[in-house]
Amino acid sequence: MFENILIWFVVIPIAMMAGLGLCRNSSMNAIRTVMVICSTVLLGLAIWLCCDFLRLREMGVTDEMLFTGSWMWYAPLNIHLAVGVDGISVLMILLSAIIVFAGTFASWKINPLPKNFFLWYALLSTGVFGFFISIDIFTMFMFYEVALIPMYLLIGVWGTGRKEYSAMKLTLMLMGGSAFLMLGLLGIYWHSAPQGGVLTWNILEISHNAAIDADWQYMLFCFTFVGFGVLGAMFPFHTWSPDGHASAPTAVSMLHAGVLMKLGGYGCFRIAIFLLPQAANQLAWIFIILTGVSIVYGAFSACVQTDLKYINAYSSVSHCGMVLFAILMLNTTAMTGAIMQMLSHGLMTALFFALIGMIYGRTHTRDIRQMGGLMKIMPYLGVCYMIAGFASLGLPGLSGFVAEMTIFVGSFQDADVFHRIFVIAATTAIVITAVYILRVVGKLLLGPVQDDHHLSLTDATWFERLSTVTLILCIAGIGCFPNWINEAIQHSFAPIIAAIQGGVI
Repeated sequence: MFENILIWFVVIPIAMMAGLGLCRNSSMNAIRTVMVICSTVLLGLAIWLCCDFLRLREMGVTDEMLFTGSWMWYAPLNIHLAVGVDGISVLMILLSAIIVFAGTFASWKINPLPKNFFLWYALLSTGVFGFFISIDIFTMFMFYEVALIPMYLLIGVWGTGRKEYSAMKLTLMLMGGSAFLMLGLLGIYWHSAPQGGVLTWNILEISHNAAIDADWQYMLFCFTFVGFGVLGAMFPFHTWSPDGHASAPTAVSMLHAGVLMKLGGYGCFRIAIFLLPQAANQLAWIFIILTGVSIVYGAFSACVQTDLKYINAYSSVSHCGMVLFAILMLNTTAMTGAIMQMLSHGLMTALFFALIGMIYGRTHTRDIRQMGGLMKIMPYLGVCYMIAGFASLGLPGLSGFVAEMTIFVGSFQDADVFHRIFVIAATTAIVITAVYILRVVGKLLLGPVQDDHHLSLTDATWFERLSTVTLILCIAGIGCFPNWINEAIQHSFAPIIAAIQGGVI
C-alpha cells in the first residue's frame, strides 16, 4: 500500500496530526516546526507527482488513471480504498498542497489554542487530499465528509463576528447537500453493474460497465449535481458561503474558498457528468440557468458590500459559478477553462483572504469606508492586493485572464440561442468584476489616510511575505505559461466526452 505515492497524501496529514498531538500547547515553536515540515513535504510531493505524471504522459502512457491502487476495505459492500489520478486530480492535489503551505505561514500567530487549530486544519487537509485521490465513490464521500466536519469548529472557535451563527449555517447547509449527495451515490451504486453483475463503487468500473436507465439517471443526476453544487455555492444554495467566509479565520478562509469549494466542481465533473451522461445532456439547461444566475448575482452582490471578506465571498460565488457553468457546456474547451478557473480562483481567492487577514490584523476593521491610503503605509501588502485584484478582473498575464477566456470561448461553441444568450449574460460579470475590484482598490489603498492611527502600522513580516509570494508566483506562472496545464489534462477529457456523446438521445 505505502509503495503507492498517492497514499502518502493522506498519511502525511495524519502524521502531522500525530506530531501536533505530541507538542505541548504552549510550545509554539514545536507546533510551527511540525506544520512547516509536513506542509513543505506535501508541497514537494505534489510537485514531484505533477512532474512524474507529465513525464509519463510524454512517454505515451494514455491510461485513464495513473498511480492506481486498490485494497479491499469492506467486502460485504465491495468497498475499496481505491486510488488513482488523472491530470485534473493531479492539478487539484497541487493546488491543495500550495494553499496548505501558504495557509500555514498565514496562521503563524494564530491564537488562542494554536495546537488545536492546526489539528483541525490538518484533519481538513486530510479530507481534501483523500477526496482528490479516490476513485471509489464511497471512499470519496467519506473523505468529503471528513473535509466538512472540521469547518464547524474552525469557524465557531477561531472565527470572528457572528461566528457561531455562520458555523452552524454552513454546517447545516453543507450537511443538507451531503444528504442529497448520499442518495445520488447510493442510487449509482445500486445500478452500477450490468444484469447479474457485481455491484461496485469504483468510478472506472461503473463508467465502463454500468448501463443506468434514463429515468434513474435523471433523478440521480439531480441529487448528485445539487449535492456537490451546494459546496460549489450554486444559486440558490449559496447563502452559507458569504457568512462562512466572513467569519472564518484567515487560513480556513484560504483553504475553504481555495480548495474546499473545488470539491463541488470536481464532484460534479467526475461523478454527475461522467457517470450520468444521458441525464447531463438532457438536464444541463436547468443548471446552466442556475449557474448563470450565480455568476451575475455574485458579481452584483460584491459591488454593494463594504466588508472586505464579504466582497471576496460574493466574488467567489461568481467565479465558482463560472466553473459549474463551463462544465455544463459539455465540450472540451469549456471544461478545460473550468479546470483552469478552479486553479486560478483557488490561488487568487486564497491570496485575497490572506491579505484581508493581514490587513485586518493591523487595522482591526474590514470596512473599506474606514480605510484609505494604505498603499503609503504598507506598500508591500498594497501591491499584493492590487495583483490579486487584477487577477480577479482578468488582466492578461495573470491566471484569471487565461481561465475566463477559455471558458467563454468554449461556452460560445454551442450555436443554439439558449446557450448564446446565457453566455453573453455571463460575460457581463467581467465588467461588473472590474467595477467592484477597482472600487475597492481605490478606497482601500489610494487617496488620503482616513484614520490617523493607521499611520503607525507596519508592513508585512517575513512569514506573511513567504505566504503571499508563493501564491503570486503561481498566479503569474499560470497566466504566462498555461500550456503545461492543457498538456496535463488533455487526456482526461477523452473518456468523459465519449461518455457524453454516447449519452445523446
